[in-house]
Amino acid sequence: MARTLVVTNDFPPRRGGIETFVRQLCEALPPDEVVVHAASMPGADEFDGTLAYPVVRDPASVLLPTPAVAERVTATMRSHGCDRVVFGAAAPLGLLAPRLRAAGARHVTAMTHGHEVWWASVPGTRGLLRWIGDSVDVLTYVSDYCRERIEPALSSDGAARLTRRSPSVDRDRFRPGAGGAEVRRRLAIDEHAPVVVCVARLVRRKGQDTLVRIWPEVVHRFPGAVLLLVGDGPQRARLERMVARRGLAGAVRFTGSVPWEEVPAHLDAGDVFAMPCRDRLFGLEVEAFGIVFLEAVACGLPVVAGRSGGVADALAVSRRPDAVTDSRTGQVRHAVAG
Repeated sequence: MARTLVVTNDFPPRRGGIETFVRQLCEALPPDEVVVHAASMPGADEFDGTLAYPVVRDPASVLLPTPAVAERVTATMRSHGCDRVVFGAAAPLGLLAPRLRAAGARHVTAMTHGHEVWWASVPGTRGLLRWIGDSVDVLTYVSDYCRERIEPALSSDGAARLTRRSPSVDRDRFRPGAGGAEVRRRLAIDEHAPVVVCVARLVRRKGQDTLVRIWPEVVHRFPGAVLLLVGDGPQRARLERMVARRGLAGAVRFTGSVPWEEVPAHLDAGDVFAMPCRDRLFGLEVEAFGIVFLEAVACGLPVVAGRSGGVADALAVSRRPDAVTDSRTGQVRHAVAG
């Protein structure tokens, strides 16, 4: 029986768009046909115990293409009888492709996301990305924007291996009435209050600071309006100071990080979804796609989005009636097996 090894730094319980995408891929395959080799992180043991497929946690908190990591990943591949490999993010783990192919991998897929955009733009990493493209069988991209930025760094052979694989949404989980009323009760938000919700890591690229800056005007025009910021990250303290300086206590709520299974309910607690994401570092840091836009639309929310990277692609996909969970295993199997 063919078995796929997914090698990744981006896997729950860590939360984010790439983590969601990689989990989607794993759960679209039969549990006895997938094994995950992932970085160690807090809460991993408890989370892994809920899964139907095995997860091997590397001792390292960040997987890098070192000889030691290559040896441990090879051991996982052999002990579980895997003959296919998927790198959850092409850079830098795709540099392990030749080593794993020599150890018996018949087919290798590498998934590109937003950070490969800057790999394609910087002289030193540009050559490494080209080398990765020449070492794998399939190189996926999440949006047309990402393809346009990544493809020039590849050889003609590498470019020919590019295949689009965008995230999609499980409409059984993300839907109107997914539990928003209970979230409002829990957070003491009036059931009639206008609520703008943003579900994202609290980092500059996501643009929560823009929402806080304009919120006094929103409250002036819509008394009782609440900005619900769902997620955590390095910008939280800065955002809390901005809220305090503007006298917005109560009008802006921070939930911190919420469990994966509670994300639909928190989206459903809003009337509008807003994430004014932005390009940063001269276009090297972008929003590659933005699966949360699809999730918000599936919950019935109108969306306000920033003009960054592949966001326009995400909004276009969100309007398609077939933008549902990627349980279409034929597509997933093609990505991992050719």
